[in-house]
Amino acid sequence: MIRTTGLTRVFGKKTAVWNLDLEVKDGEVFGFIGPNGAGKTTTVRMLCGLIRPSAGRAFIDDYEVGAEPDTTKIRGIVGLLPEAPGLHESLTPYQILDFFGQLYGLDPAKRARNIEDLLRLLDIWDRRNDQVVTFSKGMAQKVAIARALIHEPKFIFLDEPTAALDPLMAKTVRDFIIKLKGEGKTVFITTHNLAEAERICDRVAIFNGRLVDIGTPTELARKHFARRTIVQLSIKNGEEEKVKALVKVLDGITGVSKVSLSGHRLEVDLDDPEVRNPEVIARLVAEGANIKFVSEQTYSLEDVYLKLMGRRIDESHQPWAPGNGHQAPSDPTGGAQA
Repeated sequence: MIRTTGLTRVFGKKTAVWNLDLEVKDGEVFGFIGPNGAGKTTTVRMLCGLIRPSAGRAFIDDYEVGAEPDTTKIRGIVGLLPEAPGLHESLTPYQILDFFGQLYGLDPAKRARNIEDLLRLLDIWDRRNDQVVTFSKGMAQKVAIARALIHEPKFIFLDEPTAALDPLMAKTVRDFIIKLKGEGKTVFITTHNLAEAERICDRVAIFNGRLVDIGTPTELARKHFARRTIVQLSIKNGEEEKVKALVKVLDGITGVSKVSLSGHRLEVDLDDPEVRNPEVIARLVAEGANIKFVSEQTYSLEDVYLKLMGRRIDESHQPWAPGNGHQAPSDPTGGAQA
């Protein structure tokens, strides 16, 4: 698994990542979301062994980031798609993958097999001998993904994998990520596409220099929003007062915290819809309510994100002097999270 404790990175007077405690389980697709400049890419670079933490510790598959020879071993089991892939455009996809396969020590037969498998899987085998300069952005992104996977890494880091891709190409990349999960790979994704993260990620972490919250999209929605049942009513002329009386009828039901009427909709906040809804509906029917349909109010990952990012996240911690070994600095804000 991927595990961090107190992971911190400071650049001069700028603290990019603060005291991050995180666990990513083997075989899950994990989303890491936050605003621009939140420290997401810095976190990925630390986890891949490209830069050292200023403080704290991080482990990939029991190897410690920043410790030699562990960091060298980490680079052999992780694959990275950076936000800016930096492909050699004068080369062909086959040449690029063959070169990186050699860097990872793959023998010629293994390199050839992996190159063909990846390019066929990503549907660019027929363009294997064309210069990348002739490729669209989406096709170049596929080459960059193949480059990250040429050595069959166990852990895959994808930094904005579908940024600026058209819908069809983005779907191809999402489908490929799901396939990687099916093969037992652990996929760590940074993205601004919250609908995409909700669709493919098992869990997500909301991050803004520090960890704000973490969980499945459903867990986060239920944590930050009350569960709400929507009862759509059919109201005839002259029944307005009768309908208003229904609000008081529901107020007395155990587990119901709030009832409001919005037009022809009754909005019922309650602790456990699966348990409470039958009593709510039975009580309404007994009072003569004409119910058209019942549904549950749903909240998206975007709703959660906007609610949390709308709060002021205190990032006023002062920079500290690097060089304290692996001892994470104390948090001047008291460790409070938004």
